[in-house]
Amino acid sequence: MTQDTEHTDARLPAGGRADANDEGTVAPADDELAAARRERDDYYDRLLRKTAEFENYRKRVDRERREAAQYAAGDLLEALLPIVDDFERALRAEAGPDNEAYRLGIELIYKQLQELLTRRGVTPIEAVGHAFDPHLHQAITYESRPGHEDGEVVEEVRRGYRLGDRLLRPAMVKVAKA
Repeated sequence: MTQDTEHTDARLPAGGRADANDEGTVAPADDELAAARRERDDYYDRLLRKTAEFENYRKRVDRERREAAQYAAGDLLEALLPIVDDFERALRAEAGPDNEAYRLGIELIYKQLQELLTRRGVTPIEAVGHAFDPHLHQAITYESRPGHEDGEVVEEVRRGYRLGDRLLRPAMVKVAKA
């Protein structure tokens, strides 16, 4: 009986498996292995795609969250701008010698407001001496001014502000005309 077993083992292919026939065609086990590899590759490709989709989703949500926070802060900061204007008008007004302490208090509060706006990314729009830009300026009047170019901003009536790239409020200006 030992000889029969050895004789049977001698007829097996080198790997010891009997899954290939004599004509050299692929046996069912090899088909299953190839199918399993294709399925594995498909699942791996899907994993990579879903990972990339999730990363893009996460970045988009983070960006939208930042934009929403900036927009909400922008509304609040925009509501503060008339108060800043009032402080600027108060500082331009003549103060008598008896009102010096009040003026110093107003200057202190004004500086604190300016620091708050700066920390939040609010910057004033430079207008006087620049060319009129309808995206940044609101012209309230055109005046003949010798020595100024046509379309040059000659006076700022109300300061304009930006929050990053977003326009919070346009500058109200007087523009020179030829």
